[in-house]
Amino acid sequence: MTSEDPSGTALPATNSLANRYGSQKRAFGGKTRRNIVIAALVLGIGFLAWVTTSSSQSSVSYKDLGYSSTDATQSEVDFQVTKNPGAAAKCAVKAMDSKFAVVGWKVVQIGPNAPKDGADGGQTTVHRTILHTESGAVSAVVDNCWIVDNSK
Repeated sequence: MTSEDPSGTALPATNSLANRYGSQKRAFGGKTRRNIVIAALVLGIGFLAWVTTSSSQSSVSYKDLGYSSTDATQSEVDFQVTKNPGAAAKCAVKAMDSKFAVVGWKVVQIGPNAPKDGADGGQTTVHRTILHTESGAVSAVVDNCWIVDNSK
């Protein structure tokens, strides 16, 4: 297949395609390829460092066990906390009404506990706290728990 240029001479098919669609794309050069590999290695090393340091941080988990409302101004919350026995933690506990509005809130200090013999080595402890509420609560839960620095 050939085409003609404005002067009337025949052009080969590859030239006419290049004129119509543009020239072929160049592959990445040596420097560009090297920079992409270096960037990928830096990102990979950074990700590995993040995974290593985040897994070595102390973690805490919690589980709601139950609640009871003694009257419109008070609720009791039972929950368990699992953490390193030597670490201190704080847990935010909240009581809510039927529209899920928070009617009571308290931050509970969970101190270090002595390691014990048992299934989990004393990592899990059970706690009960009393929340003062501004109106009747229909549920109460642990909102969040976190490890606190013992030196403060």
